[in-house]
Amino acid sequence: MSSSRRYTLSLSCPDRVGIVAAVSGFLASHQGWITEANHHADAEAGRFFMRQEILADSLPFGIDTLRDKFAPIAVEFGMEWRISDSARKKRVVILVSKQEHCLYDLFARWQSGDLDIDIPCVISNHETFRGFVEWHGIPFHHVPVTADNKPAAYAKVEELFREADGDVMVLARYMQILSPELCTNYPGQIINIHHSFLPSFVGAKPYHQAHTKGVKLIGATCHYVTSELDQGPIIEQDVIRVDHSDAPDDLVRYGKDIEKAVLARGLRYHLEDRVLVHGNKTVVFR
Repeated sequence: MSSSRRYTLSLSCPDRVGIVAAVSGFLASHQGWITEANHHADAEAGRFFMRQEILADSLPFGIDTLRDKFAPIAVEFGMEWRISDSARKKRVVILVSKQEHCLYDLFARWQSGDLDIDIPCVISNHETFRGFVEWHGIPFHHVPVTADNKPAAYAKVEELFREADGDVMVLARYMQILSPELCTNYPGQIINIHHSFLPSFVGAKPYHQAHTKGVKLIGATCHYVTSELDQGPIIEQDVIRVDHSDAPDDLVRYGKDIEKAVLARGLRYHLEDRVLVHGNKTVVFR
């Protein structure tokens, strides 16, 4: 096959005999060429998870017909499922405040093609990065957030996200708590990054607090946003070891490095439909 275009089928359903056979048999009956297959059975939850990549050109029809033909199997097995097309770039709306490291990293990966995405706009509660964003040809929206205007501010954020036809919203060190309504309206579509000390070292200067306590590990967590603050399903995490010779500024620097790397990995897993959510847990097919 000359084309690298892929359809990605990802699903979860109650575990039972015959799921793999039904899906693989369906694809084989239409000459579907599977290039990657991942399965996981969660015995505790009694649930089965699957991800299949199929060469688009191996099928005699397009993605809409594929979805129509697969739907009866999904109904039979009680599946939660989706099929995505690698030819359609995901649209990533970035939210940022005053910390630049995650924003700069995502822009660098987008500009180099490392992340094959569209960035329709950036939204911020400060004007700090307007020049940087607009220099890259990306629309920048300043939506101030105060104690008095939060409902209106987050209604505006939601409006901008809809107008941008966004697929996912990334909080690239956006230092505000989103409204419960916004979180509820976009489950599994808002990704956040933060240091992994929580629930310890809450508030300002967490790395300085950690240094005072003499921690030996610092890390970052990438997760989906829910109405429960910093408690959403975890997509990716990583840690780095520190010791007595590291000053608070060293911990801040290490933290920024690990935050941007973990956010980029977590976002990539999401964009490639490698993350399946069940309750407050995820299955991530790396």
